[in-house]
Amino acid sequence: MDQKNGSSFTEFILLGFSDRPQLERVLFVVLLIFYLLTLLGNTTIIALSRLDPHLHTPMYFFLSNLSFLDLCYTTSTVPQLLVHLRGADKSISFGGCVAQLFVSLGLGGTECILLGVMAFDRYAAVCRPLHYMVIMHPRLCALMASVSWSFSFMYSALQTVLIFLIPLCGRNKIDHFFCEVPPLLKLACVDTTVYESEILFFSMIFLLIPVALITFSYVRIVRAVLRIKSAAGQRKVFRTCGSHLTVVSLFYGTAIYAYLQPSKNHSQDQGKFISLFYTIVTPMANPFIYTLRNKEVAGAMRKVFCWGYDSR
Repeated sequence: MDQKNGSSFTEFILLGFSDRPQLERVLFVVLLIFYLLTLLGNTTIIALSRLDPHLHTPMYFFLSNLSFLDLCYTTSTVPQLLVHLRGADKSISFGGCVAQLFVSLGLGGTECILLGVMAFDRYAAVCRPLHYMVIMHPRLCALMASVSWSFSFMYSALQTVLIFLIPLCGRNKIDHFFCEVPPLLKLACVDTTVYESEILFFSMIFLLIPVALITFSYVRIVRAVLRIKSAAGQRKVFRTCGSHLTVVSLFYGTAIYAYLQPSKNHSQDQGKFISLFYTIVTPMANPFIYTLRNKEVAGAMRKVFCWGYDSR
């Protein structure tokens, strides 16, 4: 059999949940609601961070980056999935599949690094409060955000090229709802052990280095909290750091499941629902996790809406 790579055909078929038509109807409604909430929540975070001067801090600068990232990540997959859930045509062009993989890997890598940077920001705020604005200078914040985005998309470009160099022998039916690494590897008609080893190596770098930074930051934060005598001060630290730790747990838990296990142990049905979780549920939940019981954001919302009402 001729070993053809992906460029020998013009489109892929995303099987998604086509074997469960009843589930497709339910998913369409649920995902549409979640997508609208994602747009509303993350757009609100970005707008408030820009409009309220009290939110012009490193924490909200990085949170705005995370919200913009979540908007991009969800929009790169969910609108297409909604169309596929309601129609018979499940196809995606070859170029569209390449672009989708590139964007999703780039945004996923950016979130890995960004969550590590946000942990360092919390460390500086709690453990070095008198020097916080010196350490987290606006130029340094912009540099760290730029490095997170640019390095991640360079990594994504490398991984995307490697994936689409694998011979597929004309196979174009992807048992997933978007173009992702594990289901694409299953299309290969050659041994993918070397490719999987390379992907595992780079994935571990992207996951474990930020995890090390997060671990370092929170070990130091816990030590600092134990020295705070004020109960109100301890609650404030736990409130802000607890939100970040919740987001970290949601993101890294699903990412480790999806990318740090051999493809032979990877159940496609489980993989689809895990992917649904980090493509729509986590981006939808992040704004609510960060703003729940957050007095600064609540105050900003009151000021913005009251100003809008008073200006009429």
